[in-house]
Amino acid sequence: MEALEGKTAVVIGGGGGIGRGTSLGLADAGMHVVVADIELESATRVADEIVAGGGSARARQVDATDSASLAELAAFAESESGGVHVLSNNVGVIATRNLVESTEADWAWYLEFNVMAIVRGVNAFLPHLRAHGEPAHIVNTSSMAGLLALPPQATGGVDTGLYTTTKHALVGYCSMLRAQLEPEGIGVSVLCPGLVAGNLSATAARNRPARYGGPEDVAERTPPPSAMPNADIGPSVVAGIRANRLYIFTHHDAAIADMLQARFDALLADFEAGAADT
Repeated sequence: MEALEGKTAVVIGGGGGIGRGTSLGLADAGMHVVVADIELESATRVADEIVAGGGSARARQVDATDSASLAELAAFAESESGGVHVLSNNVGVIATRNLVESTEADWAWYLEFNVMAIVRGVNAFLPHLRAHGEPAHIVNTSSMAGLLALPPQATGGVDTGLYTTTKHALVGYCSMLRAQLEPEGIGVSVLCPGLVAGNLSATAARNRPARYGGPEDVAERTPPPSAMPNADIGPSVVAGIRANRLYIFTHHDAAIADMLQARFDALLADFEAGAADT
């Protein structure tokens, strides 16, 4: 989808971090952006930032665990512009969770926010992306953790067992969804960033629903110097949409490339070893 200017984008989870960067990037590309977040204050802050910079944006509250809330958001976005052309899903949760020690409530929380919230958002907006009969695009945020499996010593001490599992699931979902929607002229990308400045852990914790254990008191922390400024995410997302890439990468350092290469070398080695066994 090359023509973005004058079209409408909806960014769910747009109030901070990767969602903020995506919102800013789409606005810079000339899109009207509906910035949606569970925390309306955060969404409003980003929308105001876009408007102050000469762009077009509106803020809206949304609960991505609630289909009715998403349907209301979709109706609002369409009424604002007559059509939605880009959907960006950025809802997620991250916290230290060891696989074998996690409770069923932990698993449910992660699956709900890292997988089902994305699926629910796509389902709510797909009729609107189809309705205008023009090219459209969906960008779902996964992570490099959707392609790698890293120990805590490589992730700042955070045990990303549940996070990695659910982000891998999201990569598979996006790959299958892309194949399904391609004949309709709707592109699908999976955004796989490295470390980006934001406060996902604190935001997710204070908004954890009661059915998964209720809010947790997690202090917001200053991102480490190595974290990419979230505003730098936007240009990569815009370029990925325009090129209709399945994978959108934001971090291009040699260390990540080496880890990806090692993972797929190991996969092929086992494939070849298995062939020799038969």
